[in-house]
Amino acid sequence: MKFNIQSKLLFTHLQAVSKVVNSKNTISILNNFLFNLNGNTLVITASDQETTLTTHVEVTNAEGSGKFAAGVKEPDQGLTVDINDQNLAINITYMNGEFNFIGMNGNEFPVKAPSEDTAKTLILPAEKVTRGIQQTVFAVGTESLRPMMMGIYWDIKPNEIAFVSTDTHKLVRFRQLALETGLETSFILPTKPATILASILDKQEGDVKITIDSKSATFESADYTLSCRFVNGRYPNYNSVIPQDNQFTLTIDRMTMLAAIKRVSVTASPGGLVKFDLKENQIHLATQDIDFSKSSEEVVACDYTGAEMLIGFNDENIIDVLNNIDNDMITVELMDPSRAGIFKPAEQRENEDLLVLLMPMMVIA
Repeated sequence: MKFNIQSKLLFTHLQAVSKVVNSKNTISILNNFLFNLNGNTLVITASDQETTLTTHVEVTNAEGSGKFAAGVKEPDQGLTVDINDQNLAINITYMNGEFNFIGMNGNEFPVKAPSEDTAKTLILPAEKVTRGIQQTVFAVGTESLRPMMMGIYWDIKPNEIAFVSTDTHKLVRFRQLALETGLETSFILPTKPATILASILDKQEGDVKITIDSKSATFESADYTLSCRFVNGRYPNYNSVIPQDNQFTLTIDRMTMLAAIKRVSVTASPGGLVKFDLKENQIHLATQDIDFSKSSEEVVACDYTGAEMLIGFNDENIIDVLNNIDNDMITVELMDPSRAGIFKPAEQRENEDLLVLLMPMMVIA
């Protein structure tokens, strides 16, 4: 086999698929990329057994065909890649030098099982998939004792998709409305493939074909194919934990509130408690670290006419929430200091419904 390719083009595709490769693998061949040359098309694959990502790149002056596995880093210029079919010796030559190393037999690379006959298929705009992941991935759980929460839940209905994530302290429900899916199904997409999928689709246009079977899904775009297994388990009934009767609402500039919380959080206790003392048209923020005798407070103007209330939130959690609502103004719906607060954009985007639930902390007045 032999072919020519621009190193920058090759590097771009290798960089994308390399996100699948783990730092440590039980199977040595998974430390490599699988290269499969067929005509003038080079198919590059990376896998960790749970997730597989494939990309296609055009080459020139191709001679022969076949596959081999190797890890490659190249200088940014034209490359000629020559593979000895007998011993898999790889020679890469460029303008001022060359590399020589031994590849591995590509037939040893794990092969994804074909989709089940009962697999379901839907086609979505890449932008919709990317946004669904980006709006929810920050709230995915990380505790292995709750594996069902270590991923994004896709609740697919015939006319909409709800993307849901939770770490038990906060919960995000992001609904993409007016989507003609024609399906009613659900699955939990693990964090790693979800993050990879969002990163590669963020630069893609057009549609994504999603094939869903009982244990895995395959996402196909113009340049990439990502396959991954689902998180096993039953996702909690997320709608049942969202309060429906929070009667007090405040509206505030998101960046003003975010900046104020960051300032007072400097003196927060190790638990990260920030006290919100709500009064008419203002919030009094306060933190205190008794061990080091330091405290902070700040008053922020807002639109609030409900009952006076003293409620506490963890500083890191509320900063996460505010950082991930992309609207200038937000509304916060509250009931009492022991009930979860609901954070929403003051104005939802067309055909979208974003809701973030945040559990409060106990406050001793």
